[in-house]
Amino acid sequence: MLELMNIARVRWACRRGMLELDVLFQPFVETQYEAMTDNDKNTFIRLLECEDPELFAWFMGHEQCPDPLFANMIVKVRGRAAP
Repeated sequence: MLELMNIARVRWACRRGMLELDVLFQPFVETQYEAMTDNDKNTFIRLLECEDPELFAWFMGHEQCPDPLFANMIVKVRGRAAP
């Protein structure tokens, strides 16, 4: 798992293989990450460890995320990533 407070590693983990995910994650981490609670940071980092196709399906609404913590974080990212 990524170190909780290492923002550079989190930024790197936000660089994905899909443009759609990059567009969500990169602005979110730049504007919201440092103000998040440690629990939310941990959840976000764990979410980033998921595979791109899985993340894509959850973020695009094609599938329901089975993990309630991840589902909550997906709502936060989708709501705050846009400039």
